[in-house]
Amino acid sequence: MTTRITARGSIGLLAGALTASLVGVSASADAAAGSQSRRSTLRFATFNASLNRNAEGQLIGDLSIPANRQASAVAEIIQRTRPDVLLINEFDYDEEGRAARLFQDNYLSVAHNDADPINYPYRFVAASNTGIPSGFDLDNNGSVGGPNDAYGFGFYPGQYGMVIYSRHPIVTSQVRTFQEFLWKDMPGALLPDNRGTPAPADWYSPRELAVLRLSSKSHWDVPVVIDGREVHVLASHPTPPVFDGPEDRNGRRNHDEIRFWADYVSPARDDYIYDDDGRMGGLEPGARFVIMGDMNADPFDGDSVEGAAQQLLEHPRINTKATPTSPGGPEQARLQRGANLAHEGDPSFDTADFQDTPGPGNLRVDYVLPSKSLRITDAQVFWPLSGDPLFRLVGTFPFPSSDHRLVWIEVRVQPAGRR
Repeated sequence: MTTRITARGSIGLLAGALTASLVGVSASADAAAGSQSRRSTLRFATFNASLNRNAEGQLIGDLSIPANRQASAVAEIIQRTRPDVLLINEFDYDEEGRAARLFQDNYLSVAHNDADPINYPYRFVAASNTGIPSGFDLDNNGSVGGPNDAYGFGFYPGQYGMVIYSRHPIVTSQVRTFQEFLWKDMPGALLPDNRGTPAPADWYSPRELAVLRLSSKSHWDVPVVIDGREVHVLASHPTPPVFDGPEDRNGRRNHDEIRFWADYVSPARDDYIYDDDGRMGGLEPGARFVIMGDMNADPFDGDSVEGAAQQLLEHPRINTKATPTSPGGPEQARLQRGANLAHEGDPSFDTADFQDTPGPGNLRVDYVLPSKSLRITDAQVFWPLSGDPLFRLVGTFPFPSSDHRLVWIEVRVQPAGRR
């Protein structure tokens, strides 16, 4: 396979484990100014922006002209929060990275209302397991084909993919992807059980387990250089723990997709991990990292396997001293009522506005979690009050942008050579 690198319009091919697109262009004055103003404080953000479409290529069409209302709302949210490093979940993948480029050129680089444009000189996209046919009846409904039988739920390859935008250089030679890591190769994996048979953990046949991948999209380790220091962006989007049956195949997979990062940053538990190039092991001890993404797991409410989110929130290497909050989360939980009335979690931590009756209500499912070697200086969820003029960017169903909210933290990164 090949890795595709694009820099200032030129294209080169480098050996790699899977087709990827990493785009670097000359930094604009905006990026340079941002780097100088935040020489040691960086803002990392994750945003499930719902920039997925029903048909392959539709997102490229929507982004080809600067007139899509949803993409404009998403871009304005990003411009108003101004992350230095941004992960977007549910951004359809295309091999050439056209959608990622068009979103920069036609939306992020264009002022929306009174929000200043923002330029990301570096971006990374890579293939997603979503929509890739497995050739097996993974949902055991008696037929092969369709989104439930793909390696990750999707109607076409790349639907619900991911993209990383960065104002700081990405170390292309050290990017690791784990798209093809097999679920069965995780020790103690929570493989689902067919309750109609006496055998344990047999929802999937041996032939299916021989090809079934853990990641419903992918897991990425993307190092970013900030003032001479590397920070590893660990990006993923585990499957929702619903849309299954009593076997809980999606809930169990969600748990183990989250567990992957917990093991990856644990030197005593990472020896089974291999990437798409065949390199073994997890993150080096002492490395700085930020785990980001829509994890589809609330620590107290919703349908995830008990303790799924706590695998990260209670991890000894992860800094959870500050939790991103918003004023809009509590207000909407109070106004929408329904399932929210029975929730145990603090609604100021909520990051998604899900259906309330019936449904799980509003949940905390999107996370930005730095290593303890990074000191948190601020943390917020972009969810304004309904009386705020910016509420128009999030609103209520049908959502102007997404049913998820952008979540960001600021961390202090000590420049190289300083102690």
